[in-house]
Amino acid sequence: MSNRISTISPFTRAILKAHLCSCGVDYSKMDKPVIAIANSWNEIVPGHVHLRQLADRVKEGIEAAGGLALEFNTIAVCDGIAQGHEGMKYSLPSREIVADSVETMVKAHGIFDGMVVLSSCDKIVPGMLMAAARLNLPGLVVLGGVMPNHIKPKESKAARRAFLDGKLDEKGLVEVTNQYYPGPGACPFLGTANTMQGLSEALGMALPNSSWMQALSDEQLDAAEAAGRQAVELVKKGITPSQIMTREAFENAISVLLAMGGSLNACLHLPAIAHELGIDLPMTLFDDISRRVPFLAGVTPNNQEYTTNDLQRAGGMKALMKELGGLLHTGALTVTGDSVENNIADAEVLDRDVIRTLAEPLDKEGGVAVLVGNLAADGALIKQSAVAPELRSFTGPAKVFNSEEAFSEAYEEGLIQEGDAVVIRYEGPKGGPGMRELHRCTEILGKFKRAALVTDGRFSGATSGLSIGYASPEAAEGGTIALVQDGDMIEIDIATRKLQLHVSEEELAKRAKHLEEFKIEASKLLRLYAQHASSAAKGGVRVVSEGINEAQAVKEEVTACQK
Repeated sequence: MSNRISTISPFTRAILKAHLCSCGVDYSKMDKPVIAIANSWNEIVPGHVHLRQLADRVKEGIEAAGGLALEFNTIAVCDGIAQGHEGMKYSLPSREIVADSVETMVKAHGIFDGMVVLSSCDKIVPGMLMAAARLNLPGLVVLGGVMPNHIKPKESKAARRAFLDGKLDEKGLVEVTNQYYPGPGACPFLGTANTMQGLSEALGMALPNSSWMQALSDEQLDAAEAAGRQAVELVKKGITPSQIMTREAFENAISVLLAMGGSLNACLHLPAIAHELGIDLPMTLFDDISRRVPFLAGVTPNNQEYTTNDLQRAGGMKALMKELGGLLHTGALTVTGDSVENNIADAEVLDRDVIRTLAEPLDKEGGVAVLVGNLAADGALIKQSAVAPELRSFTGPAKVFNSEEAFSEAYEEGLIQEGDAVVIRYEGPKGGPGMRELHRCTEILGKFKRAALVTDGRFSGATSGLSIGYASPEAAEGGTIALVQDGDMIEIDIATRKLQLHVSEEELAKRAKHLEEFKIEASKLLRLYAQHASSAAKGGVRVVSEGINEAQAVKEEVTACQK
């Protein structure tokens, strides 16, 4: 089988091979299919610190199947470390950097026939999937898996609360946390990391049941080797990501997201990945599917007993998708070269406390709801699966802050009260800039029995309670959230999907006339992101071509590749 190197002019090909020989590549292997391994390994992120070992097994699989593996790296930001300070502004923009850097390495060298993207954690998995969609080379995703947890989520949560209340010192919190986060792998709760690992499989881009394997287990290492072999097979068969990540595959992923009550950040990432393929996933689609797909898998933060380790023990993604059955497009193609239907045929739910039946779900609706009203005309998101029934209807006075820091200072001064509707704005894609997660704010508000948070920022997948984010249009774009004043009454009703500011249109128009012009004060990178970022309702994607229908251009390019 010919490879891309063989299509390059003779002199250029010879010099190219000479450079690769300088790197230690065997000259005799250069006419084999060349498979890129895009690895986000580093020594900072728990979900990535072990990826070199997985990459070695992927290489073994590629070479055993008759391919040549060449590895390169990209960045990875740990949202756990970036949480609660300025560093979080870089997390969402890093998704674009991951995609761009992988594109750069592949396109600049022009030698790759296929690609394996190896990653874990919040923005890196979607960034890698964006790159896979953009480049459209045959290949698949290998996932970093999950760290074990030696204590239950409720014990870790209690320790955090005790620290915030001054009842536990720093060393004590670290010791408890390390029982919950004991080693390599994605943090064990159903945050964005494990949500996106699961959705990689639901999209058909990862091998069956590889979503939540325990990091560095024999099972995971064997799966990594199998993925290497399969990458070469995909090159031989000419199966590309655009043939797998179709509209039907994205609807499958949304259905799975809702059935497991996954991270709200997936409502940013799935549209961003789809955008690379010219597919539009409006926020309303998530709510439409949520009305018909029930909530089946209750792991933390949706309850405090089970983690994704339990979800894998209960049968994993295959079992969850088997239970959803007729609610999915089971004819969709996957990286196995086979359909979803055949991939899940032998699946079985092994623990009905973790994965419920369609007949007896945890909730008749999916885990995510889209709220609309004059406070978020284009929509806002809430993880309804993590909201107690008594909080699903709420009305309270606004307490307004223009940053996470301003809110934290007010809390320290005792200015936040029971029943408040806290509004934190100018934290959206443009306003942050970078759209920080406000998970630390939700943890602070957890001490109140009845309080709400409304923001144009976003949340960690670990967030629970009456936390409403992703409000669009954001304050920096002149959205109504920029016009809220202290004492305004805010009504939230999840059942009717209402997010309403009880202020007259006349008064809002008057306030809008006096609204100060928003000015970006940030680093060069963040200013660049803010200048090109779309709203949260459109995935926070970077819009690079004003006046050009970029999505249509991408769609036409994908169609041409398929032909």
